[in-house]
Amino acid sequence: QVQLVESGGGLVQAGGSLRLSCAASGRIFLYYGMGWFRQAPGKEREFVAAFSWIGGRTSYADSVKGRFTISRDNAKKTMTLQMNSLKPEDTAVYYCVVMRSDSQPQGSWGQGTQVTVSL
Repeated sequence: QVQLVESGGGLVQAGGSLRLSCAASGRIFLYYGMGWFRQAPGKEREFVAAFSWIGGRTSYADSVKGRFTISRDNAKKTMTLQMNSLKPEDTAVYYCVVMRSDSQPQGSWGQGTQVTVSL
């Protein structure tokens, strides 16, 4: 069974930075990789970024390309999302998830961490 725990959310002004972390346990290496999704109030959950265990390939939503960077530490089973140049529209609950492909979640989700970007 996979367990995921996010941390690092908070309140930041527009243009600022935050770093999210996800600690994983269980058989995560059976899957394509890991990634981040987010859900803003009244909106559907959307893909943010992902990486593959094999080859370290990364993928990003167009809305975050050039601003967000996903990385991982295989030995520690941790994943981070460095978020720079944050915008108010980045405000959402961010979820860590095991991935079945470069943009599709497998279904094992963390509890989420709130990111709020103020003007």
